[in-house]
Amino acid sequence: MNGAEYPVAPPAVPAEPDHPGTLIQAGDGCRLWTTAVGEGEALIVCHGGPGLWDMFGDLAAVLATRLRVIRWDQRGCGRSERRGPYSLARTIADLDAVRRHYGLARAAVLGHSWGATLALRYALAHPAHVTKLVYVSGTGLGRAWHPAYERDFAARLGEDLPRLRDLNSRARTPAEDRELAVLQWSADFPDPSTARTHAERMATPWFPINYDCNAAINTEEKRQSPTEAELIAACRGLPTPALVVDGDQDIRPRWAVDSLEAALPTTNRVTLPGVGHVPWLEAPDAVAEAVLDFLAPQP
Repeated sequence: MNGAEYPVAPPAVPAEPDHPGTLIQAGDGCRLWTTAVGEGEALIVCHGGPGLWDMFGDLAAVLATRLRVIRWDQRGCGRSERRGPYSLARTIADLDAVRRHYGLARAAVLGHSWGATLALRYALAHPAHVTKLVYVSGTGLGRAWHPAYERDFAARLGEDLPRLRDLNSRARTPAEDRELAVLQWSADFPDPSTARTHAERMATPWFPINYDCNAAINTEEKRQSPTEAELIAACRGLPTPALVVDGDQDIRPRWAVDSLEAALPTTNRVTLPGVGHVPWLEAPDAVAEAVLDFLAPQP
């Protein structure tokens, strides 16, 4: 686990007019897009991927009624500078640069999907800086879930599977890149009558997916990640209270998270019925209630 501290970043500059926010500099000078909304205790949110961008606008607007919600795009992704290197350790350092930019000694951290892995590993690397951890639709500590996911993905996609395979098999136009993403993301929602609408929402605004980032971090994790047993041991020593939020219709099997739930000393788990991989789009009120209740100051 790389817990190295990087130099304090230079002053931030405004982001481009089309993407309101701020561009801060990571320790190596890479420009990271970030924005904050609301007042109260700080919550830094970490998007999925790797290689995607922040899609928390709807959730942030609700949580900002009681929290200061800090969003950011990971390096090379979305509105951030498209620049490597891409690694888990570097992304952890970038997350710490975001925390320091906002002058936070400590903050709650929420992550979704791959972002849940990032949030957990950040808490393990910097436990003194994390007040609480919110782990949304993560995939646990091992890799045994992959075969079940691939089977469930194909079944959920159904008649759209041939089109997805065609797009995956060849060079694509920018429009086809977006079409591919929408097809893939539609499998994350169990209700076929609303799945495409939710997936289109995720793809708006649209930024090119950083496939180099995705490949680099996924390859690194396969080759170098601590074993599940090592991560379980590390989690047992983590003092940070944690909330696990997931949907029982996520095509990534929920049993994959059981060892994490058991290992963390202080864990609450909220499993939402009839909900898939992106719960704040399908059950926004339930997700907001769970997160706000968990992060509420204790008397």
